Amino acid sequence: MVTPLNNGETMTSENDQLNPVLRAADEQLTERMGIEIIESGPDRVVATMPVQGNRQPYGLLHGGANAVLAETVGSVAAALHAGAGRIAVGLELSCTHHRAVTEGVVTAVATALHRGMTTATYDIKITDEQGRRTCSARLTCALRKQPPRR
Repeated sequence: MVTPLNNGETMTSENDQLNPVLRAADEQLTERMGIEIIESGPDRVVATMPVQGNRQPYGLLHGGANAVLAETVGSVAAALHAGAGRIAVGLELSCTHHRAVTEGVVTAVATALHRGMTTATYDIKITDEQGRRTCSARLTCALRKQPPRR
């Protein structure tokens, strides 16, 4: 299923009630970072992010940008797993940076490791345009009842 978040298209998902929650990402950090979700489901989420605009002072992709991308794909997958009326919040994120990237686009693929009732854990692989792994990450999200809107 395709889920572009930052180009104004309508998102499709297995659970249309989640669309407003995931669409809200369009107004936040994901838009500033240029992250575009291109596939989404509770077992796998794929997104891309440009290197340009997300570099540290030495011209390399910022490690924090990798972390934002990893947490985005993992959190979206966890939210889709959690279902309507529930939310996913990051509990623990670990990133190992393997290779520097100076240009182009990186792609993150989150794959479910554990999908429980109260937690969900995802393995995230970030690669460059040549398919080389640039970062390995693991995210665990806590799954909770959605609090009332203020």
